[in-house]
Amino acid sequence: MLTTQPSREPAERSALRTVVRGILDRHLPGPEALETDRRGTFSRVTWEALGQAGLLGIGADEALGGSGGTVGDAVAVTEEVARRLPSLAVDHVLTGMAMRMLTSPDCGATSSLLPRVATGEAIASYGLSEPGAGTDLLALRTRAELRDGQWHLHGQKTWISLAHEAEVVFVLARTDPATDGRRARGLSLIAVPTDQPGVQVTRVHLAGMRAAGTCEVFLDDAVAPAENLVGERGKGLRILSQALDVERVMAAAISLGIGRAALDLALSYAHEREAFGAPIGALQAVQHPLADSMAEFHAARALVDLSVRRIEEGEDAIAHAGMAKLVASETTARIVDRSMRAMGAMGLAEESAMQMYFRDARLQLFSPISNEMIRNLVAEDAGLPRSY
Repeated sequence: MLTTQPSREPAERSALRTVVRGILDRHLPGPEALETDRRGTFSRVTWEALGQAGLLGIGADEALGGSGGTVGDAVAVTEEVARRLPSLAVDHVLTGMAMRMLTSPDCGATSSLLPRVATGEAIASYGLSEPGAGTDLLALRTRAELRDGQWHLHGQKTWISLAHEAEVVFVLARTDPATDGRRARGLSLIAVPTDQPGVQVTRVHLAGMRAAGTCEVFLDDAVAPAENLVGERGKGLRILSQALDVERVMAAAISLGIGRAALDLALSYAHEREAFGAPIGALQAVQHPLADSMAEFHAARALVDLSVRRIEEGEDAIAHAGMAKLVASETTARIVDRSMRAMGAMGLAEESAMQMYFRDARLQLFSPISNEMIRNLVAEDAGLPRSY
C-alpha cells in the first residue's frame, strides 16, 4: 500500500525514527505541540530528552562528545521532529550547524561546550544574516578586532534562531580587509558568549515557525577570547561553505516532515469526513489533488535521498543539495495548500495542526536561502552565465 513512509530504508535508521517518535509522544504530544507553537515557546524538556537520547549530537565525532552517525541519520531525525513541531526541527538543524562549527579544528570553545550541546544541557546558535546582508551575505557589516587577546565585535545579526536561549553564538564577522576585491576573504567565525553587556538579544515574532525562537542579536563591543576563533582567521566562509550543503538538505528534510504530516492528516480526514452519503475521499475532486501530492512528495524524497548519498560519498553536492531544498520546499507548499483545501474550514481551525503546517511551510521557500538564489546557483552549475 502506498504511504508517505520512507521505503527501503536501513533498519538502523527506521529504528532511529521510532526512537524520535517515542520521545515526542512522551514529551510533546500533538495538542501540546500546537500549544507550544501558539505560545511561541521553546520546549526545553523535549530538547533535553532528545539530547539525552543522543539525537542532538548526530554527525559529530563521538571522541569529541558527539553521537556519530551520518547525514542520512540527521535527516531522518529532523524529518520526524518536523512532523510534530516544525519549529523544533529548525532548532535541530541549527544545532547541527553549530555542532559542525564546534568540531572544526582549533575551535577554542569545543572542549567544554560540545558535549553539553550534544546532550541538550547547553545551546549554541550561529549568526550569519544581517538587516542588509541575507542572500548577499558578503555585504555584512559586522566587524571584529583582536586586541589584548580578545576579539571585540560590533554589528547586528538578524533572523537568528534560539539566540535567546544560547550560551554562545557563532558570529561571522569581517576581521580583515577584502583582498583583490574578493569580499569572501577576511571573514572569520568567532564563538561569542551571550552572557555579557555587549550582547543584546531581542525576539522577532513571525507568523510561521513561531516556536523556533527567531531573534535579532546586537553586538556593541561584545568580547570573545582569541581562542574562540573557528578555524583560520579570514577563512570563515570556507568553513561555512563545507556545511551549507548539509544545511540545505536538512532544510529539505524539514519540508518533507511538514509535507508528510499535512498529507497524512488530509488523507485521514478524507476517509472520515462524509458528504452526500459517502467519504469525501471517494470524490475525484478530493482524490486527484491528494494523488498529485503523493506523487510529488515521493519525487522530492528521492531527490533528497540522492543528495544525502552524494554528501556521504564525498561527491560534489552543491547543485543537488540546492535542488533538494528547492523541490522539497516548493512541493510542500503545494501539498499543504491542497491538503488544507481538502479539509475545508477545519484545516484553518486553530485546533487543527494543518494551519500550523500551512504557516510553517511558507518560511521554507526562502530559508535558509531563497529559492530564487538556489535557482541562480543551479543554473550556474549547469554552465549558464552567472546572473548576480
